Amino acid sequence: MQRGGVKALIIILVILVLVAGGVLAYKIIQDKNNKEVASEEENVLVAELEEEKKVQIFSGDYRPIAVMIDNHSDAWPQAGLQKAYMIYEIIVEGGETRLMALFKGADVEKIGPVRSARHYFLDYAMENDAIYTHFGESPQASSDIKRYSIDEIDGISEDGTTFWRVKDKAAPHNAVTSMEKLIQSAKNKKYKMTSNKESVLNYVTDEVNLEDGQDAFSITIPHSQLQTVEYVYDEENKVYERYARNDLQTDWDTEEPITTKNIIITFCDNYTLNDSENKGRQGLKNIGTFDGYYITNGKAIKIKCIKEARDEVTTYQDLQGNEIDVNDGNTFVNICPIAARVIIEGTGTTSSESSNTNM
Repeated sequence: MQRGGVKALIIILVILVLVAGGVLAYKIIQDKNNKEVASEEENVLVAELEEEKKVQIFSGDYRPIAVMIDNHSDAWPQAGLQKAYMIYEIIVEGGETRLMALFKGADVEKIGPVRSARHYFLDYAMENDAIYTHFGESPQASSDIKRYSIDEIDGISEDGTTFWRVKDKAAPHNAVTSMEKLIQSAKNKKYKMTSNKESVLNYVTDEVNLEDGQDAFSITIPHSQLQTVEYVYDEENKVYERYARNDLQTDWDTEEPITTKNIIITFCDNYTLNDSENKGRQGLKNIGTFDGYYITNGKAIKIKCIKEARDEVTTYQDLQGNEIDVNDGNTFVNICPIAARVIIEGTGTTSSESSNTNM
């Protein structure tokens, strides 16, 4: 082969080697990029799965804010209840009940109507490490707020912007607020705005179905001769719709039914206080161990509700002494008299009638 032909062949071989090297380098780079993309996608998927495993109803380090909600029939419908993670219902004077709604990091534009403080609600504000919001207070509540150094927001002493009165309800059932206004008020008062306190309830992400429980598709809770609450199970959405005095409870603005994932019933007695105003205000015998029920997903089990001091956390245990697992969702805690004839009904003719005396 002549020198020119050899030279051409060498050039061709060099070109082929360079092309092959380039192809190989490109493939290596592409494989590396693909692995990086796959790794990023895998990390995103893992993060999403980890997020799904986290409890949603009680998340973040926001400090809870508790708000006293008027439950007189003239106050219905109420605003903001559906965005509360936990709501306590307890008897007050005249056979009425009052609600205390707890919010944690929720954006709620209207909450209320807001009413005055009662001292035994402070027990549940303290165990949730919550800033306590009210509009006025009873003498005993006033004394105990000072005694326990409760961080409070009182509509009576606010600057006129934290609370406002609406025109579509009559006083005293028309004072409302919002989370934005409450947070700003709390910051102005230099209150601690974060909390690392664990939730009172042992929320879990795996669905709790209470396989050994009794059927619970309708639950009737008579707090008094005046106030009877009923929860009716929505099997499709796995929540309970709330009724009071035979009226479906709805949201003030959305007009959607008020629903709850979990219901806790605690049997403990109330009594009439002999305070300076003689208005028949109540006290609550809530320190000790009390019978109760945990209800979710159409089933109910008997539980023990244990509170050892006013500022200590209530624990909810099954009859074997284990803390109950609670579904990741909102909860109504109904505290009713020991002798209350609570009726729990299943489908068809399945039903039971219960109180502390026959549990």
